[in-house]
Amino acid sequence: MTRPPLQATATGFLAGLVGFSSSFAILLQGFTAVGASQAEAASGLMAASIAMGVGGVYLSLKTRLPISVAWSTPGAALLVTTPALPGGFPEAVGAFVLTGLMIVLTGYWARLGKLVGSIPPAIANAMLAGVLLGLCLAPMRAIGQAPVLGLAIVAVWGVTGIFSRLLAVPAAVAMAMALIAWTTPMPEIALAALLPQPVFVMPYLSISGAIGIALPLYLVTMASQNIPGMAVLHANGYHPAPGPLLRATGILGTLAAPFGSHAVNLAAITAALCAGPEAHADPARRYWAAAASGIAYIAFGLAAGAVTAFIAASPAFLIEAVAGLALFGALGSALGTALSKAEHREEAVVTFIATASGLSVFGIGGAFWGLIAGGAMLGLKRLRPGGAR
Repeated sequence: MTRPPLQATATGFLAGLVGFSSSFAILLQGFTAVGASQAEAASGLMAASIAMGVGGVYLSLKTRLPISVAWSTPGAALLVTTPALPGGFPEAVGAFVLTGLMIVLTGYWARLGKLVGSIPPAIANAMLAGVLLGLCLAPMRAIGQAPVLGLAIVAVWGVTGIFSRLLAVPAAVAMAMALIAWTTPMPEIALAALLPQPVFVMPYLSISGAIGIALPLYLVTMASQNIPGMAVLHANGYHPAPGPLLRATGILGTLAAPFGSHAVNLAAITAALCAGPEAHADPARRYWAAAASGIAYIAFGLAAGAVTAFIAASPAFLIEAVAGLALFGALGSALGTALSKAEHREEAVVTFIATASGLSVFGIGGAFWGLIAGGAMLGLKRLRPGGAR
C-alpha cells in the first residue's frame, strides 16, 4: 500500500472537522426531539460518527475512489420537527432500522431508486425547505433572547464566510462554545459520562413510525444526500456503481440504528472537498482524503459523550442558533430548486407550507403530509384539460 499523501490527509481531516462540527448539534436536537435521553443521544451521535467513519475508510480503500460517507443532516433536521411518537425513542429507533433496510433494498433494486428519483425535484426540495425553515429561524430568535451573544455568533459566521464558506459554521461553533464556557456555570460531570458509552435501544416497529419517520427520512436522505453525493463524484470524474455504495451505507446505518443513529449515507458537501483538486492534484490519490475524513469521524465519535454533556449544560437557544446557521445553505439550495420551474411552482408552495406548518395528524408529522399535499396538487393539475401546465 502506498504512503498516504500529506495534502490528501490534511484535506480529509479538514473535511471531517467541518462535517462533524457543522451539524452535530442538529443530530443531538433531533434525537432529543424524538425521545432520546442524554445518554441515548450521546450514543446515537457516537454510533453515527463511527458508522460513517468506518464506511468512508472501507469504501475508499476498497474502491480506490474518494467515497465520502456522512450522516443525514437533513434527516436530523426532519427529526427536530417530528412529533414524539407514543412509543418514545424505541419507536423512533425502529424507524431508523427500517430506513437503513430501505436504503439497502434500494442498492439491490434499481427500480426503487428510479421511483424515488421520479419524485419531482420541486416537491422533494419544497418538503426539505419546509423542514429546514423553523430551524433556520433560530439565529434570529437567539438574537432576540440574548442580543450580544446571538449577534456575536452570527457576526463570526458572517465575517468568516467572507474568506471561507467552508469554515464559517465551524468558526460559529467555536464562538458559541467559547461564549457558553464564559457565561454558563458548568455542572460537575462524572468522568464516566465523558467516556464512550454505547446504549442499546431495542427497536420497536410501528405503522406511525414507518409513515411518520422512516418514509420521510428515507426520501430526504436519498434526495438530499445519496443522489447529490453521486452527482458530486460524477462531476469530479468518478463513476462508481451506485448499488454497492447504497448497500454498504444502508447496512452500516441498520447496524448503527439500535445504538441511536438515524441514517448513514453518501456525503455531498464534504464529498466535494475530498473528490476535488483541493485533496490532491492526482485524481487517483484523492481517495486518501476520504479515508482520512473517516478516521477523523471515528475520533470525534469517541468524544461524543463529552460533546453531549457540554451541550446538555448549555443554553439551548445558542446551540439552536449554530444549528440554524449550518442549514442556511441547504435551505437556500432547496428553495431555489423548488421554485426554479414555473410549471411545478404551485405544488412546491403547497408542499412547503404544509411541511413548514408543523401539521401533525395521527401522530404523523408535516413532512409526510407535505409530500401528500404536493402530490395531490400535481395529480389535480394533470387532470386539467391538456395535462400539467
